[in-house]
Amino acid sequence: MSLYDDALRVLKGWSAPDTSQDQLRQTYLAHLETHPDAMWKACAEGHITGSALVVDPERGRVLLTLHKKLGMWLQMGGHCEPGDSSLAAAALREGVEESGIAGLTLLRPEPVNLDRHLTPCAWHLDVQYAAVAPPGAVEEISEESLDLRWFSYDEVADVADGSVRTLLARTRALL
Repeated sequence: MSLYDDALRVLKGWSAPDTSQDQLRQTYLAHLETHPDAMWKACAEGHITGSALVVDPERGRVLLTLHKKLGMWLQMGGHCEPGDSSLAAAALREGVEESGIAGLTLLRPEPVNLDRHLTPCAWHLDVQYAAVAPPGAVEEISEESLDLRWFSYDEVADVADGSVRTLLARTRALL
């Protein structure tokens, strides 16, 4: 199955948690249907991206990256690559690459949230997952980050935008 076909399968089968998320899901599907290249950064009208919020439930904390280009505290994530077998695999790969933590596992195989946002390259139609850090995980900053830091769940509201706060709230509801 191609990455494009997997994205269609995931988004068609995903049970959105509310009406606004379902409307966004429909927007993503319409974009995919009109842009056969929607999985790739080259799609100038916007592309599907995958991200993973790295959580440590035992210690009640989340790992965020201070994004080099955007200057914002965000979850790990980014563009799909030709070697990605699925959206979930893309999100997990991004999580491992940007956190430096081997052994991350997805909290569940389905997305937790969708978020559409404008970036310097194009609209990102982000499919957001949650990844659980293994016990004793040690992070390592990547070249895509200015900083990498663990925040308690309560601290996230002070450093991150509404998208990250929503993703964290939806993730915590699943823990």
